[in-house]
Amino acid sequence: MAPSVTVREVREDDWPQIWPIIHDVITEQQTFSYDPTMSELDARRMWLLGTPARAVVAAHGDRVVGTANMYANRPGPGSHIASGSLMVAREARGAGAGRALTVDMITWARRSGFAAIQFNAVVDVNTAAVRLYESLGFVTLGTAPGAFRHPTLGDVGLRIMWLDLRRPGPSGSLPLPTRRSCP
Repeated sequence: MAPSVTVREVREDDWPQIWPIIHDVITEQQTFSYDPTMSELDARRMWLLGTPARAVVAAHGDRVVGTANMYANRPGPGSHIASGSLMVAREARGAGAGRALTVDMITWARRSGFAAIQFNAVVDVNTAAVRLYESLGFVTLGTAPGAFRHPTLGDVGLRIMWLDLRRPGPSGSLPLPTRRSCP
């Protein structure tokens, strides 16, 4: 059984554990369209956005094993749709941190009054993320073919994934599936 993961707001002293996760994910160049040469300072500015945005970590005790940020997808007329990014440490993938972070994001978006969550660029071959999001009710609106340059697979698609928060499950709340092994 996987150790329990707690999702909580980012604290100032979390950054030294968040940066290696971000650095590892962006230098892998397999799941995020971020510049692999991004500096730590630029990553911090990009990830730790001010209010009303939010940043969280998934932790096992004092050890940060994942992180997410969440925000309005676009300003003005698009500000009623949430978006965000999630990253999990390589050694913690498949142990529930990604699911915990995604469920937390959905809860935050609902509580904040967003109408939906839109992920703008889910790498099509990131099957663990796609399965996780679909298990939580996200659908793929479309795929931009060849929009992501994967280091070993070449040009692959980027999905736009969507979760409508205005349509609750039968009980009036977010339908949560039975627990499965996901990132």
